[in-house]
Amino acid sequence: MSDVASLKQLLQKYQALKQEISKVIVGQDAVIEQILISIFSGGHSLLVGVPGLAKTLMVNTISKALGLDFKRIQFTPDLMPSDILGSEILDHDRQFKFIKGPIFSNIILADEINRTPPKTQAALLEAMQERSVTIAGQHYKLESPYFVLATQNPIEQEGTYPLPEAQLDRFMFSINLTYPTFEEEVQVVKLTTVNAKSEVNVVFSALEILELQTLIRKIPVADNVIEYAVNMVGKTRPDSATPLPLISQYVDWGAGPRASQNLILAAKTYAVINGKLSPDIEDVQAVAVSILRHRIIKNYKAEADGISVESIIESLF
Repeated sequence: MSDVASLKQLLQKYQALKQEISKVIVGQDAVIEQILISIFSGGHSLLVGVPGLAKTLMVNTISKALGLDFKRIQFTPDLMPSDILGSEILDHDRQFKFIKGPIFSNIILADEINRTPPKTQAALLEAMQERSVTIAGQHYKLESPYFVLATQNPIEQEGTYPLPEAQLDRFMFSINLTYPTFEEEVQVVKLTTVNAKSEVNVVFSALEILELQTLIRKIPVADNVIEYAVNMVGKTRPDSATPLPLISQYVDWGAGPRASQNLILAAKTYAVINGKLSPDIEDVQAVAVSILRHRIIKNYKAEADGISVESIIESLF
């Protein structure tokens, strides 16, 4: 099958995938779209939202529809790296045997990642970056495809360990999850207070997702689109040659080169699921807010003047 035919088939399967997910999840279309873009692009996502917005159900439903294994890890202050990576035990033959931790799965929901100390955060983030773990000198490859969705609760900051900026940069997207509309909440209550349960059908296989990730990287991108993305990321840096007034006034640190890479990868996937064969500048703009949101560090003046990071990003367009 040609690459163009494969991309058209992806579009059809993507529509079927959204249909399956909507059997269980009401609304949240933009959130689901960004999670799927992240998976198809081979990246990870950070989901920021208050409790009770069906984050676990959403990830579980997506993993079922994609035909992938799913594990949820509840991060707590006493969680140790071995609790997520696994550990060696002495079996009845007095031989050391490695017991795999929950990280050995296709999709990991790292719930409230900011509740666990930096040592355990670092263990997860190393696995995210390297797609492998080293235990007692032994190297273990993780499942493919591999995707981490970490959640943070924005309202309970007591007893938390915020992720450092360098570690936040490992996430392709930072996705804000908001409350449902009145109509959506009515629909949620109707669906969840009866005995009927919706069955989610598998639309993709693990092999198909890996093939898609390869296919998306092969999509050609015009030089002017790449230059636009790199230029946009460069403008976020207050120490650039010609900083924008809003950036020099309100930003301490801008985004690094990983943001430029992610902008182009996500724009490719966004273009494909919207029926295009190559991304343009509008596709870069469509994914820019979620890719740059966690990579731009505002200063105290921005906080005092009520300037949001989203408004800073939109000024770059």
